[in-house]
Amino acid sequence: MFGQIVIGPPGSGKSTYCRAMQEFMTGIGRKVAVINLDPANERFSYKCAIDIADLVTLSDVMDCLHLGPNGGLVYCMEFLEKNVDWLEERLRVPELADHYFLFDCPGQVELYTHNSAVRSVFGRLSKAGYRLAAVHLADAHYCADPGKFVSVLLTSLSAMLQVEQPHVNVLSKVDLIEKYGKLPFNLDFFTEVLDLSYLLQQFAEDDPFTKKYKKLNEALVGVIEDYSLVSFVPLHIEDKESMLRVMKAVDQANGYTYGSSETDRSLSALLRTSVAAEFETDKIGLIQEKFIDSETKTTTDADLMLDFDEI
Repeated sequence: MFGQIVIGPPGSGKSTYCRAMQEFMTGIGRKVAVINLDPANERFSYKCAIDIADLVTLSDVMDCLHLGPNGGLVYCMEFLEKNVDWLEERLRVPELADHYFLFDCPGQVELYTHNSAVRSVFGRLSKAGYRLAAVHLADAHYCADPGKFVSVLLTSLSAMLQVEQPHVNVLSKVDLIEKYGKLPFNLDFFTEVLDLSYLLQQFAEDDPFTKKYKKLNEALVGVIEDYSLVSFVPLHIEDKESMLRVMKAVDQANGYTYGSSETDRSLSALLRTSVAAEFETDKIGLIQEKFIDSETKTTTDADLMLDFDEI
């Protein structure tokens, strides 16, 4: 029993990802069931197999307990934690036998960085034999702002440590990455999270806020580099190659190979999925060539290497 825990901040595209991945996996012959665990989600763009609304809804909690949206979401997830048997029973029904699960989770970041309810629920499923991987979505347009990108890195690192599941970070909406501003570096700088000292140089030196918190920014970047855990897989949901790349990364994380009904079971495909035979630089280069205008780059990999040699 395998699955993905789809997490990330509001607007990062979690529900859209679940719909697209459900359609993509179904197209290759994989049986997929999407589980809605967002008590605030009342409309689905995908076929929902299990809905947390049958157990608890955010609107009911806010009305009955007079809580705000954030407190209500925390209460809902802690209520699910105490009633996790409800979820396990519905996952074990014969209709969902041999299915691959996509868990569409709420968009409150604190649930993955501070609160223990989500970790507890999926920890219980892991002990029951489910092989899960967390897929953390982050909107790619944050790459255009160095401060926001550092924030995304910290959130991703915190979620990786808190959720305690195999983890894949995904840059969603990569096709829209430069609509919010030009990237100071090539895409692989942000996906591979290279030397972040170059990122610090992108902060406006004449900004009083930057000057005031320069040491704090350096310390935060140092924490990210010390752990050396954060990297991203870029995603454009309308591009099949991009979807396949993300699926392979997640399959590698949770140990999934191929189901008996899947169409592509050749030895070469199996090896590519198991050991990720494609070079990462080739993957990112193709994505950059497809979605990002190379003329907009102000700094290239060659420039970075030149700066390094001068140091």
